[in-house]
Amino acid sequence: MTTTRRRPTAGETAARETAAVLEMGPERKTVAFARGRWLRTIPGQIRAYAVVTLLAVAALLGVLTMAIGNARDSVETIGHDAGPQVVATSALYFSLSDMDAQVANILLIGREHRLGIGYDESLRLYERRRAEAVAAAVQAAQIAGGDAELRTTVQEVLQGLGRYERLVGQAMLLDRQANHAPGALPAQVVDAYRQATDLMRLELLPKAYNITLDSGAAVRQAYETKRSAVLSGRTWVAVTGAIALALLLAGQVYLTRTFRRVLNPALVLATVATLALVLVGAGLLTALAGHIRTAKQDGFESVLALSRARAISHSAFADESRYLLDPGRADTYEQTYLDKSLAVIYPDMGTRPVNLESYYAAVNSGIAGYKPGDPDPFLGFFGDEARASARGGASANFVQVLRSYQLVLDSDRRMRELAAKGDRAGAVDLRMGRTSNVIRDFGAYDASLSALTAVHQRAFDTEIADADGGLRGWTALPPLAAALIAVLVAAGVRPRLAEFR
Repeated sequence: MTTTRRRPTAGETAARETAAVLEMGPERKTVAFARGRWLRTIPGQIRAYAVVTLLAVAALLGVLTMAIGNARDSVETIGHDAGPQVVATSALYFSLSDMDAQVANILLIGREHRLGIGYDESLRLYERRRAEAVAAAVQAAQIAGGDAELRTTVQEVLQGLGRYERLVGQAMLLDRQANHAPGALPAQVVDAYRQATDLMRLELLPKAYNITLDSGAAVRQAYETKRSAVLSGRTWVAVTGAIALALLLAGQVYLTRTFRRVLNPALVLATVATLALVLVGAGLLTALAGHIRTAKQDGFESVLALSRARAISHSAFADESRYLLDPGRADTYEQTYLDKSLAVIYPDMGTRPVNLESYYAAVNSGIAGYKPGDPDPFLGFFGDEARASARGGASANFVQVLRSYQLVLDSDRRMRELAAKGDRAGAVDLRMGRTSNVIRDFGAYDASLSALTAVHQRAFDTEIADADGGLRGWTALPPLAAALIAVLVAAGVRPRLAEFR
């Protein structure tokens, strides 16, 4: 009768190898180690497992630290550094434009210093806008950093501003000397103002607008790069975390089978700590990516777009004064007014020609049919805002802006009708008169636009504050958690290694 010899199990083989190595002398142990024989021993396998697990935990720490660093950089760029500075530089276009608007108002009213907002108030606003323009240009220079082209553009704007002020000073001097009636400017005053406003409209304002566009593009590129890195980091956190957890679970199973014990408490705690670190870290990165996206889309983008809309609206309002003070260029200023208005809101014109008469009707029709949440009610800055307001819950404020804008357009229409009939005095009185509502209506529109901007600014500030709060403490937490896991792994394998000493 033949007997079948039982093959030893892997555990029994490892035990025999372990015993054989332990019985060797120092020189033979060194040779066995060099040949890798120690990997077939239980202590060698435990040590190898501990090293691989600790490497996986270190990889998890590195990936998590890098992803959180990218999130912190993104929040810093969008919320505290370039983002707010870009919004501030949008004031450069507004300040320059409003400077020229105040000059146009001063020249238009002539010797009737109480018309409009008054001669003294217009002059005070001119000086205030000048100071704001210089401050905004300085911020633009700070944003430029190593961008030589952007720095050159900023310098050209500042140099051009000096030339503009000299031309304005000449126009105002001639205006005071002429002592003319409202809207009846002498030719030499008009010629002097043309030189100043041409410099502003054709050189300074386009450059100022491009500064904001270029700076905004740089912020958007930084946002896309950093947010993509955050989301990619979240994926790598999940992958490295899964590897670390798999190793911890595999070690638990190995030790249970080899030493016939149910659980290793230290490894259980290490597994729980690793799982918690992965889940909380991935959740934090997801939340941060959401805060950054919302701050950029519903905050930064909307505030920047509305700032541009406000600046262009003021510039268009000033075109009404230019239209009245310079009849020789009335057609040009009328077309300029239309172009700027289309940039603010471009309604569905249908088959109608694109002129002011059609524009008035199309805007009234578009606003009357507008319902919050419409995906594409119109184009222009207000088209973008229609979508942002529906997404961010500012629809009521936006509706108020649209209604106020209708009143501004209606005043413009009535003023041009008077001018077309030859009643220039009536047109000037409607535009600048103390009893007229034109300036008051534009002020209400400007206030509603500022209120809507404030809604988006608060949303921006809230998201950035939440992101800052979420990041608090995460400089120290990952390394502390990784160190704890490493200590628990060492504590889990050390007693088992001690059994072979």
